[in-house]
Amino acid sequence: MGSSSSKPTSSAPHVWKGTPQAGVSQSLVETLETSNETDVSRIQALELQIQERVAAELKRLHAQEAEALREAQQKLSAEPAAGQQGDDLQQKLGGPNRQEVSKAIESLRAKLEERKQVRQLPDSLESARNDVVRCLRENDRRPLDCWREVEAFKEEVRRLEKGWVDKVVS
Repeated sequence: MGSSSSKPTSSAPHVWKGTPQAGVSQSLVETLETSNETDVSRIQALELQIQERVAAELKRLHAQEAEALREAQQKLSAEPAAGQQGDDLQQKLGGPNRQEVSKAIESLRAKLEERKQVRQLPDSLESARNDVVRCLRENDRRPLDCWREVEAFKEEVRRLEKGWVDKVVS
């Protein structure tokens, strides 16, 4: 059973013979064989072409943006005459125009200025404040030593606030 080999003993090896060059001309084969272009050089050439196209597209977009900006600036410079027409249109629609709004703003500012009257602080509060400032200047390295003066100032402020609240509530 194991005395003979499982392969037939033939002395000639099998050689495959296919059809010669399926659809490729001899000139194309010679061109490819003699070309010194490699995959790397083709990739670099392709990358350069892509970069050139991107640069050209960027240049076109910059020109387009510059044109749009120039047109917008021209429209804005021509707008003062159109702004008056816009005020007329706004007035026809029933809303306030620019002059009325600025007059209202000025009247509100005048009312605010009238309210800005600073009242004189009571003498007790002023003296408590001065005591805190004096103590802090004397004890510039040890500000915690001024706790008595700070508490006195806080008490004066509480008293003043309580008087104000009582006046507002009644």
